[in-house]
Amino acid sequence: MKIIHLHQEETKIIKLAVENNRQAQQQIYSKFSSKMLSVCRQYIKDIQLAEDVMITAFMKVFTNLKNFEHKGSFEGWIRRIMVNECISYLRVQKKVKFAEDEFFVEESFNEIDSQFTVDQIQFLIDALPDGYKMIFNLYAIEGYKHNEIAKMLGINEGTSKSQLSHARKMLQTQITILKKQDNGTE
Repeated sequence: MKIIHLHQEETKIIKLAVENNRQAQQQIYSKFSSKMLSVCRQYIKDIQLAEDVMITAFMKVFTNLKNFEHKGSFEGWIRRIMVNECISYLRVQKKVKFAEDEFFVEESFNEIDSQFTVDQIQFLIDALPDGYKMIFNLYAIEGYKHNEIAKMLGINEGTSKSQLSHARKMLQTQITILKKQDNGTE
């Protein structure tokens, strides 16, 4: 049995892609495109627009591939480019507004009842106002801290916390409504 060293294989493909080898670039795209479309879809409701943003982001991936330092996860590096491209797209479209609201309530909201499907949860997240949705995704899905989000979006840390608090409250309200509908009590 032959053991394939995945890291070495990935490094080789990246090196070829840096040299504009189209086959290597296609391998990278094929390997990561479905995951990255999911990332873009978290921020952009319309699947066609999310795909357009993903393709633009992949162009940036290939343009900047020479800057990848092989110090962390290649997938994580690509993901960060995708998230930044989504944020840039939403800014240009002026779809995101952040109310400078320093009031927030720290709540525990770590689990969504497992009775809901991924599509139902995504529908609830999509229903959030764009600012709430972006902060929620960056914090809860991507794992950024509030100070990182604030720096990334050019807002106050308190605004990030507030937007997350409002997003959580809206999601909790919608989950309660869904539960009542599923139980036939509403």
